[in-house]
Amino acid sequence: MSDATIICCALTGGGDTVGKSRAVPVTPEEIASSAIGAARAGAAIVHIHVRDPATGKPSMAPEHYRETVERIRASGVDVVINLTTGAGGRFVPDAEDPMRMGKGSTLSTPARRVEHVLELKPEICSLDMGTINMGDFVFVNTPGQIAEMASAIEAAGVVPELEVFEAGHIMLARHMLETGAIRRHPPLFQICLGVRWAQPATVEAMAYMRSLLPADAIWFAFGVGPGQFPMVREAVRLGGNVRVGLEDNLYLDRGVLAPDNASLVARAVREIAELGGRVASVAEARTRLGLA
Repeated sequence: MSDATIICCALTGGGDTVGKSRAVPVTPEEIASSAIGAARAGAAIVHIHVRDPATGKPSMAPEHYRETVERIRASGVDVVINLTTGAGGRFVPDAEDPMRMGKGSTLSTPARRVEHVLELKPEICSLDMGTINMGDFVFVNTPGQIAEMASAIEAAGVVPELEVFEAGHIMLARHMLETGAIRRHPPLFQICLGVRWAQPATVEAMAYMRSLLPADAIWFAFGVGPGQFPMVREAVRLGGNVRVGLEDNLYLDRGVLAPDNASLVARAVREIAELGGRVASVAEARTRLGLA
């Protein structure tokens, strides 16, 4: 077990959680405020999606990312910013013509999916390492698309966080690291567990996924829904780092909605302390992750 665990907080995501909890931040101001609260509670990293302020639906609008990031940077609160590139990968086939995108699809080009990253240059951005069935849609990330996005991300001086939902995603990541399609060493991985139709949020799944990582990998893990805090504890036991937040889980305890992201971070801090660990500061996180 590592004696300094880095906490990442995933603030809002792109799912249909807005109607299920009033705590999920929607506007750039709300997302930025939630990031600041999470940082003050102990998160060294905040993972950011944005939403349409009028509808609460997921958005790819550069102006929403820009306002959110600028508000965080202007706050004076130090935290590592991690922007998503997952938006733009959703495919729902049209019921009449499966060759066409149906309602709910968001498929975009690799260039479109990283344009906010190239503009805002966060220290980290996510890079999804494969295609999966995700609930009722397909989350599309082909090897060619991933390589194009990785090249642009790394050219901008941003560290890609390799999100892996299945064992095959790790194998593709290893291949791309070995061939130089992804150049970041040591690589940074996020093990994503409990997403419907991908690896479950279990002790066995985490141990297996961890066993496939490159020996020098720095890794985080999270569990969706009720798996959030069991996976926090298991990641700490295995020497990894953790992710919590309203993107992945709305509840602080069984039947108790979390009032904000900061409360989920605070519980993660307690869980880590109860296991005999401690939480890494932002400065420690930057040093361990090799950030500027």
